[in-house]
Amino acid sequence: MSTIKLVFPILSLFYFLSSCNNINISNQSKGNIDNCPQPAEELPKIKITSAEDVFTAFDYQIRDITADADTISFQSPNYDFVFCRGNNNWTVQPKTLNQPANDEVQTDLANPSYETIELNQTSYQYRVILDPNPFPNFQAEPDKVIFELILPGNEQPQRQVVYTLEQTKQAQTGIQLGVPTISKVLIWNNRLFWSISPEQGEGNGGIATIVSYNPQTDKISLIQPEEIVGQQINDFVISGEASNPTIWLATQMSGEGNPYLPSMGLVAYHSNSEDFTYSSLAVYHVRNSPIIGAIPTKLSLEKDELWLGTGNGICQIEWQTVDDFNSWDCWRFALMAELSGEEIPLYYSLLAENPATTIQPKQNTIEVLWWLPQNNRDSNSPGRYEVPYQPGFTVTLDDRGVISWTDLYQSPQIKVNWKAPFYWVGKDWSWNGNVFVRGFDQVPLNYFGGGFTGINQQEYSLNNLDINAMRGDLELIELSPDATTLKHFSGWVSDRVLEPYLTIIPVKNPSINQPNPLVSLPFSKN
Repeated sequence: MSTIKLVFPILSLFYFLSSCNNINISNQSKGNIDNCPQPAEELPKIKITSAEDVFTAFDYQIRDITADADTISFQSPNYDFVFCRGNNNWTVQPKTLNQPANDEVQTDLANPSYETIELNQTSYQYRVILDPNPFPNFQAEPDKVIFELILPGNEQPQRQVVYTLEQTKQAQTGIQLGVPTISKVLIWNNRLFWSISPEQGEGNGGIATIVSYNPQTDKISLIQPEEIVGQQINDFVISGEASNPTIWLATQMSGEGNPYLPSMGLVAYHSNSEDFTYSSLAVYHVRNSPIIGAIPTKLSLEKDELWLGTGNGICQIEWQTVDDFNSWDCWRFALMAELSGEEIPLYYSLLAENPATTIQPKQNTIEVLWWLPQNNRDSNSPGRYEVPYQPGFTVTLDDRGVISWTDLYQSPQIKVNWKAPFYWVGKDWSWNGNVFVRGFDQVPLNYFGGGFTGINQQEYSLNNLDINAMRGDLELIELSPDATTLKHFSGWVSDRVLEPYLTIIPVKNPSINQPNPLVSLPFSKN
């Protein structure tokens, strides 16, 4: 009988600034600081001029990790975050990631090309396809996904059924097969491993799968834990001995118009044999662990250290003691802006006409949480930055109360602990021990349905929503089926008065911790 281990926190994380000296790093080796990059003289200030630019400007998803004896570099579409092993310091550098042009991204779906990997100076070719292939004329509906492997000296591939349409329907992950993608290929213990992720949304789906090939036995094997059947695998690594390995998976989900949706986060698949037979599974996400970011995108394993990159920050984990929160060292991405020393008008919402108060010139810098235009139908519309504000603003949202997931979707829903226990306006925020917080990658890109959503009076509108908070911390005051009353610790300022720049700052455990107020509400039991 399979078991799944859910890790719930005794302590959660509280976002605040601290010095790097307070962070405990246990590196495998110390590098030469003379070989570390110097801080950039000046990184370009972030300037957003239209709603279409928002996700591009705030896209800090780690797409690649490179390392040498002195540094480890986390590459995002806009910046590199470089960790210096010699002094445990970070610098933000101009990007080095080479992203393919759009026309290069478009693969020949009618006849996908084979990729090649070398193992022991021997070349293996591989690909994954739909069968029958519906492209380019869509005259046949595929009923299976096939993994093909061409061995050295062979012209024809070995073909392995990964999953079928019937299996996908039974797993309730889709009503038709989405285009499968190989998201990672890995060599471990003289074996080859591939992760296969299905396209999701508009009824498309599949089954998350790790494929392995053992040249000694000439055997292709499938690893398909039922607990992660509906996930997409962004990346994976394998730790431990051959007799007791663990596969670490970076997971997410997607939907129609939503390519990046939080889900199980970091998944540890434990096995008790070199054949990767199932032993147990543990999950680590923003609602039950110190992880910084809801969507892990890249992993890197260095002996006893597991590095993890998300769209909201970076963590270094002593993986053998992962359940101990002291084994996590994390940093989050933050936009900061220098203050001029003059008072700045602060508005309680995006579209508020009159300032509610002013920001006093008592500090040198202020954090910037988000940007939105005041009229997204006008490309020249002025915009406002959301910034933290204490003591916050209290707002009551009529007709924006709580509803169960079952009632929302008009069908029974399987409870999953990476979601809020019920649907409410703060469902995309997670409890950190003191308040509800929202990272950059907890704001999903939404091509349809009104774009970005936050705390606001109206649920949908063809015109601009008057947003109270997009990423500001929340305190829940009262919640009922008919209304929500909360306090948002953020306000809005004109984007003409701030010039934000990106940095990376450490996070540590709180000294005061309170239980999640949602758990004690009667709605969470429905």
